[in-house]
Amino acid sequence: MRIIYIHQYFLTPEEGGATRSYHLAKGLVKAGIQVEMITSHGKPHYDFKMIAGIKVHYLPVRYQQNFGFVKRIWAFLAFIRLAKKHIAKLPRPDYFYITSTPLTTGWIGMWAKKKFAVPYIFEVRDLWPEAPVQVGAIKNQILKKILFHFEGKIYNQALKIVALSPGIANSIRQRFPEAKIYLVPNFADTSFFIPEKKSPSILQKYGLASKFTLTYAGAIGKVNAVNDILILAHEAQIRNLDFQFLVMGKGSYADNLLQEAQDLNLKNFRFIPFGNKEKVREILSVSDMAFVSFAHLPVLGTNSPNKFFDALAAGKAILVNHKGWVYDLVKQYDLGLYFNPSKPGKTLEKLVELAENPNALKACQLHSRDLAEKFFSSEIAVQRLLGIMDPEKFGKEFSDEVYILTA
Repeated sequence: MRIIYIHQYFLTPEEGGATRSYHLAKGLVKAGIQVEMITSHGKPHYDFKMIAGIKVHYLPVRYQQNFGFVKRIWAFLAFIRLAKKHIAKLPRPDYFYITSTPLTTGWIGMWAKKKFAVPYIFEVRDLWPEAPVQVGAIKNQILKKILFHFEGKIYNQALKIVALSPGIANSIRQRFPEAKIYLVPNFADTSFFIPEKKSPSILQKYGLASKFTLTYAGAIGKVNAVNDILILAHEAQIRNLDFQFLVMGKGSYADNLLQEAQDLNLKNFRFIPFGNKEKVREILSVSDMAFVSFAHLPVLGTNSPNKFFDALAAGKAILVNHKGWVYDLVKQYDLGLYFNPSKPGKTLEKLVELAENPNALKACQLHSRDLAEKFFSSEIAVQRLLGIMDPEKFGKEFSDEVYILTA
């Protein structure tokens, strides 16, 4: 079998960031499937690389998270144009596997289906355009109508749809009951992220103290609500609690975050610039708890955030600031705590209890690792995807019941 995998923002572990497509494509190659990845980079020329057996085609499309709406749309359209041109030069595949975001990648699937009579499987990472509509990024009523119509066309023409969370699957299923929808949630690299004791050398490397540490490692954008951690840090400082709060990442709101921390004169807060997976592993290894945050909008409760799964594999207790799928998992499996930003004192009291009770903290951490191994390893995700692509060869298509139960 041969597939063309479309992901505008394909990343490797060495680059850092979301590496779902890397691990899935690598797993497909290992199973004997030929994979050609169509992606982009900010350089002014085309490039080609063989990465872990994946043929990766880099198209010259500049994109940055701080781009405004018009610049983003221009980048999305440029990628579509160049991808179509390049795909026409490649041998005909058996399938196209197309991942959002952006949703505009679905345009490539519809074009390829019509031009080459090749079906596409569409992977939905978040509910777009519902997410930017709720965030307030898209307000024009005519544009909303056009985008929702476009979303429907992509889903209706897809051979199958892969959703990253039960919430995403349920939303699509309710609106498009004829669609064939399967769950392949985000996952943890359980061989790379492992529970580790705090290393004095790593603490020294980052200038950190060996104390109770809460860490956020991920994107710092408008929808991430990372500034919620500052509310907690400020309250902890007022109460003279010997806690340490870390943020590692990059994004359009990073400067705002640093300015707010400075305005609050926080002494217990550290910002560490974005790093690759190796650095994320180091930071998690000296942390007791991981902070998983999103803005308080209903649609964001359906997300399947990479940082959550990395933290599970690393065996970290979880502090979540929003209610949704992740919150349900935290509560059901006793992974940690819920943080209501309007009531930081209540959360701090519970954090103090955990910090002063090593056995209770350890129990949460063990539950996290156990959940990662049982349900959210990269191996399980690859096997599920193989079953979706070729059930006759790789076994029946998996039921998504387990993920609904865990939610």
